[in-house]
Amino acid sequence: MQSKSETARTMARICQITGKKAMVGNSVSHSKAHTKRRFNVNLTKRKFFLEEENRWVSLMVSTKGVRNINKIGLSKALKEAKEKGYITKY
Repeated sequence: MQSKSETARTMARICQITGKKAMVGNSVSHSKAHTKRRFNVNLTKRKFFLEEENRWVSLMVSTKGVRNINKIGLSKALKEAKEKGYITKY
């Protein structure tokens, strides 16, 4: 069994760039019976090269987060994510 401190270190499944996280909804069967389910985020652990600091940065990002990084650049995306509180350090 894990201690409380070990479980506190596990990372939530939240995109570090966009802040996306799992949503809750219903599975609806043919008979219209509703059962609760989760819509998880498509997260991947990716490494990006930060040229300003000449180092690699590991991030848990959604596919939309990867597209956002490609569109506006890594340093600007990290700056915006830090302002919004999605990441504390990088």
